[in-house]
Amino acid sequence: MAGEAGTLVVARDAILGRIRKRLEGRQGRVGMEAVAERLEQHRPNLIPARGQVPLAERIQLFEEATEALSGTTERLGDVSEVPKAVAKYLREQNLPLELRAAPDPRLEGLPWLDEPLLQVKQGKAEPEDQVSLTAVEAAVAETATLILTSGAESPTTLNFLPETHIVVLRSSQLKGTYEEVLEGLRERFGPGQLPRTLNFITGPSRTGDIEQTLELGAHGPRRLHILLVEDAAS
Repeated sequence: MAGEAGTLVVARDAILGRIRKRLEGRQGRVGMEAVAERLEQHRPNLIPARGQVPLAERIQLFEEATEALSGTTERLGDVSEVPKAVAKYLREQNLPLELRAAPDPRLEGLPWLDEPLLQVKQGKAEPEDQVSLTAVEAAVAETATLILTSGAESPTTLNFLPETHIVVLRSSQLKGTYEEVLEGLRERFGPGQLPRTLNFITGPSRTGDIEQTLELGAHGPRRLHILLVEDAAS
């Protein structure tokens, strides 16, 4: 068996060698150097026109796409309005005034005391948690997709374990396309230094596998509520 395996390896290398020579004759340069050059350049693909619009149109596009996906949005004039907006949403949904928030610096300093009945805990989600609150890295207007990273400040369990996920999205984080988002992540974290996980969330969790009937909450939250905050950076 060992001899047969060696023969197969030699044959494979011979075949690949001939292919490589032909490619070199047609294209000049192939191999790892060409691959490295392509990865370094980050050339974007064809960009849809719907993603290349001003911020006001991106916000409208994002809201419409979120609604079509059974998610909800609310616009806020300032991040200090988040506690009141969260409490109002929980009351409207007849949910307990309790939530688990990410220990994210972007959520620090929120005036939770404005809602004294609202109980806020920090950290990763626990099985008994019904509601989570997180920030995001960015969002894509053309598909209403949220991009969240994993880490100590943004536990991934908050994105998937509770049945209700509330997200704080600043208007400056709302991009038109995935290409803009990925380029921003490279700039923030550095080449080859992305977090272990990038979570792409588009609407509440859903499935249509059971008798072709749409069911929300199949693999994650059944409710996704996005607080869209205007900020000076936008």
